[in-house]
Amino acid sequence: MKLTIIAGARPNFMKIAPIIAAVQEKRKEGYNISYRLVHTGQHYDKNMSQSFFEQLGIPEPDANLESGGGTQAEQTANIMIRFEKELTAHPCDLLLVVGDVTSTLACAIVAKKMKIKVAHVEAGIRSGDITMPEEINRLVTDSITDYFFTTSVIANTNLQKEGKSPEQILFVGNTMIDTLLKQRSRFTPPAIWQQAGLQPQQYLVMTLHRPANVDEEENLALLINEIMIHSQQLPVIFPVHPRTAKNLEKIAVAHPRLHLVEPLGYLEFNYLVENAKAVITDSGGITEETTVMGVPCMTLRDSTERPETCLTGTNELLGTDPKALAPAMQKLFAGQWKKGSIPALWDGKTSERITEHLTQIFAVKQQQTEVV
Repeated sequence: MKLTIIAGARPNFMKIAPIIAAVQEKRKEGYNISYRLVHTGQHYDKNMSQSFFEQLGIPEPDANLESGGGTQAEQTANIMIRFEKELTAHPCDLLLVVGDVTSTLACAIVAKKMKIKVAHVEAGIRSGDITMPEEINRLVTDSITDYFFTTSVIANTNLQKEGKSPEQILFVGNTMIDTLLKQRSRFTPPAIWQQAGLQPQQYLVMTLHRPANVDEEENLALLINEIMIHSQQLPVIFPVHPRTAKNLEKIAVAHPRLHLVEPLGYLEFNYLVENAKAVITDSGGITEETTVMGVPCMTLRDSTERPETCLTGTNELLGTDPKALAPAMQKLFAGQWKKGSIPALWDGKTSERITEHLTQIFAVKQQQTEVV
């Protein structure tokens, strides 16, 4: 079985690392399964891409399409044009895409038009917010996917409502958690740990990058101001996404307790998260990691595609109104934040379950071919 595995942007890398390791393990066991890793180049900054490959032990990609930059449409088109040439030169039995970035959508479309089966890892998650590019990517990808590897019972239900057959829906868990649990002992303090004299549970971590929070300069300034007012003199560590950096320059944000740092590697960032008093974010993936690590998380969004982090985990959805921060911070510092628990199958063995399904899928295909 020849797989082509797609990685394009930072959120993808944590998801493919354990899958590649599990495929390599299957090969050692004697299974005839191989993969070709294609990096679309959607994230091309070293801190946003290459450092993750190095830290997570991901092999050098077999191809890098170098499709970064441009508008959503330009990037989608670039990836599709270049991936079509890649897939023509190196055909496969199955394309495996992960997550919900532009690369996920673009490569899935190309494969299906070339009559290649598609498996989607992290299928079925939905925010219900069609204004998010990621939601469009999810909906389109899942409309043409053949095999759905899901992270939760909620995702299963979403796919069933959309008419997918039970045989296509494979509840396996969360590959991001595979990576988190494997790498947890290797977490390492970033430079800011010493520079700011940080202590466990005595600082906050903040990440912001979504348009609703960072594109309106006045709203971004209000959000940061509210966080600083209600953070009870604790340092706030803010690894700044390139998208956010441009607007921070315009509003000239400055505060003695606010530490703006470059994007961090996986091991450094998660060291900060694990030891933080709480995390304030608009990222989806971080809400999963905080849930497993038992760290309070406040999400500055009106909806989430990962409701299990709120229903089961340590996450609370605050919305995008800066005024929502004050009562949430009050609850945090009063020691009243919920403890949470870990969702089903977020146990570090998801990738093993995925590769087991892949070998079964291939066995069925072989049987069908022999019958024909």
